Amino acid sequence: MDVDALAFWLREPGVGEIRPVRLAQPGPADVRVRTIWSGVSRGTETLVFRGAVPPAQYAAMRAPFQRGDFPGPLAYGYLNVGVVEDGPAELVGRTVFCLYPHQTVYVVPASAVHVVPDGVPARRAVLAGTVETAVNALWDAGPRIGDRVAVVGAGMVGGCVARLLARVPGVEVTMVDVDPSRAEVARALGAGFAAPDDAEGDLDLVVHTSATGAGLQTAIDLLGFEGTVLELSWYGDTAATVGLGGSFHSKRLTVRASQVGAVAGSRRSRRSTADRLRLALELLRDPAFDALLTGESDFVELPDVLARLASGDLPALCHTIRYES
Repeated sequence: MDVDALAFWLREPGVGEIRPVRLAQPGPADVRVRTIWSGVSRGTETLVFRGAVPPAQYAAMRAPFQRGDFPGPLAYGYLNVGVVEDGPAELVGRTVFCLYPHQTVYVVPASAVHVVPDGVPARRAVLAGTVETAVNALWDAGPRIGDRVAVVGAGMVGGCVARLLARVPGVEVTMVDVDPSRAEVARALGAGFAAPDDAEGDLDLVVHTSATGAGLQTAIDLLGFEGTVLELSWYGDTAATVGLGGSFHSKRLTVRASQVGAVAGSRRSRRSTADRLRLALELLRDPAFDALLTGESDFVELPDVLARLASGDLPALCHTIRYES
């Protein structure tokens, strides 16, 4: 028997809408999940909303359960927490995380959901996909005990990275951002805070997440001799310009990309993407991550919410979407 559901779709760049969908009864290897929270991955999802994904990246940027194609119409998203209503007995009634778009009810293979550990509130669990990105970044960066590190860009991804770095023994981490209001968030995450012009340099590692050329330049300028910038930003169709004529060569600096689509090379032979996501969910027992949950709205408001996030009218780190129980 079909089950009615509602889904958020991007009808065309800049225009979102709620659409009815029909769901088939789950098969023996499937689960039906009723969403209770989803999260807006602000950087990526607003780029998608504006139609700013370059055509050459359409395949690489597909979400795991995306429907439709860039630039639209499409259903996009990947931070979903719900309760299993039907499926294997050991999963029925469990709260799970899934890389699924914003939708009230959905059916997926049971292997696609991950049980949220006891002690992790469902709303906080929407951060699992972003903490997973941060885990991969730390595997790529390999911070060492006593390192001096900055995170340039105090957004959702930067905040998750900063919190994990702050838990490494002896690491001094500073969040760097042009918005002074992010200082309070940095403190909650156990990090220092500085404006770009006030940040101390000679650092071992800088993680860049601001997706701006100015931010990348700041990251490069803060490095010490043979330091590394780990670039986590997704720029979409925006070009970034930096100056490499200063001390970039004489300091023997490195700029390295990190992206969650593949497990970091240092762990790839021993960790799967499922292992990485399970670790992210365990790390979310830490209540400090609540500092990144900066607002909530009802599901029916999502078309307006994404438009306001994309325009900058609604400031947010992770804006959460609430569903009827």
